[in-house]
Amino acid sequence: MKNEIVVYTISDSLGETSQKLLSAVSVQYPNLIFNNNYQFPFVNRKDELLEILKDALKDNAIVVSTLVNTQLAELAQSFSRRTGLQYLDLMNPFFELIKARTGAKPIEEPGIVHKLDTEYFNKIAAIEFAVKYDDGKNPQGFLESDVVILGVSRTSKTPLSMYLANKGYKVSNLPLIPEVPVPELLNKVDQKKIIGLLCHPDNLSRIRTNRLDSLGLNHHSNYTDLEKIYKELEYSKQVFKEFGAYMIDMTDKSVEETAYMVEEYLKKQSYL
Repeated sequence: MKNEIVVYTISDSLGETSQKLLSAVSVQYPNLIFNNNYQFPFVNRKDELLEILKDALKDNAIVVSTLVNTQLAELAQSFSRRTGLQYLDLMNPFFELIKARTGAKPIEEPGIVHKLDTEYFNKIAAIEFAVKYDDGKNPQGFLESDVVILGVSRTSKTPLSMYLANKGYKVSNLPLIPEVPVPELLNKVDQKKIIGLLCHPDNLSRIRTNRLDSLGLNHHSNYTDLEKIYKELEYSKQVFKEFGAYMIDMTDKSVEETAYMVEEYLKKQSYL
């Protein structure tokens, strides 16, 4: 059995530099398995970085970072010295050499190399963003989003998010559940960025039933109950009204049609 090495890669941009290094290194060790399932792009907060480093320590991982933000890099270096975490900083040691030679400091702007092909890399960044902030995983993403999509389960929030991300929009989405309070951070989001998705109750019940069938699960539950779905949709309408969301009925619409409506709406808002 091959030995496995867990590798965390951390970046305040896409993290492609560390991925290329890991690819180059791993081929030199054919008898080792490099487990890089732990990739963390767009890390830009100290609390977020610390949580990742703590998890890496628990996993006995090697951490490779391309953080250009000095404060974040110093935090990671301090943590590794204090805890014994195996940590490799690919950027700041080179920055220090240049500073010693010329006195010049880096501008500390993540991802600037990708501006050579802005449209392509904006799309890649938007897709990474949509994955990171899908399904309400981290409400902090609402504040950085071009679009925030709200809706009850199975109203195509994720497919719409990914479609818009492929067009370069930074999109986050949040499932609305009557029993779960809406994150307070949503109050800080510009209402013009909030989209609320609706669907006819009968269609939604059928979609949910098909989903459970595909998973081999029993669909005789509250999840597919028509009365409960009506209540969920009424609750979602109240939330949309509270946050000034632009409502779109997804019933019988393709993701492409809905995305077009979202884009047209956003264009109109930019002219107001």
